[in-house]
Amino acid sequence: MIDIIPAIDIIDGKCVRLSQGDYNNQKVYSNSPLDVAKKFEDYGLRRLHLVDLDGAKSKHIVNYRTLEQIAAHTSLTIDFGGGIKTEKDLAIALECGAQMVTVGSIAASNSALFEEWLQKFGPQKIILGADAKDEKIAVNGWLEGSNLQLLPYLELYYGKGITQVLCTDIRQDGMLQGPSTDLYKKIMQQIPSLYLIASGGVSSMNDIRNLDAAGIPAVVTGKAIYENRITLKEIQNFIEEKR
Repeated sequence: MIDIIPAIDIIDGKCVRLSQGDYNNQKVYSNSPLDVAKKFEDYGLRRLHLVDLDGAKSKHIVNYRTLEQIAAHTSLTIDFGGGIKTEKDLAIALECGAQMVTVGSIAASNSALFEEWLQKFGPQKIILGADAKDEKIAVNGWLEGSNLQLLPYLELYYGKGITQVLCTDIRQDGMLQGPSTDLYKKIMQQIPSLYLIASGGVSSMNDIRNLDAAGIPAVVTGKAIYENRITLKEIQNFIEEKR
């Protein structure tokens, strides 16, 4: 069964969503990320993807207190991303309650450092963040592009020990127009044992069912929940029917 992972994106301590990674196109959904996280837990969700958008833009961890609060008051398994540019940032995230960290920009810009972290903390603690636009890697909160091709990039790091990848198609993110299922299927065909977390564009439970049918291990969804395109009751029913 596909793992459904709700997302909470944070700016100024508030739960927000961007469209296509545009910081000028944001919508606030709640002033209390903790309340949102508790509601997810109440409906049977066990994972949380927590994104520090201030951190991604500032290039250092910012909203670690929000992480700490959610970790202290829920039993959710949290993966935390955004602004992790140094080992100190990574350590702060883990110390504040994240079970895993998602690292993207450093993997693209400083492979030696990323591999050092992978060896030190282990692949169970580090998710490779692979944000892509037109199948090329984007970095620093999607504010910068690169010439790195997505599939060879994933194969390279899989060969170095990465087992978990969060792949976001930026063109789809926050647009509620459906995920890039064909892209995720292509990735799984090339690396069948990868724990691939699909992200971007989910607009309905039907999208999640299609990803499940395609054999995608996990999916992150945010805006579809906040805009009531997917209800938490629907997710709860899906989880129960798959048990």
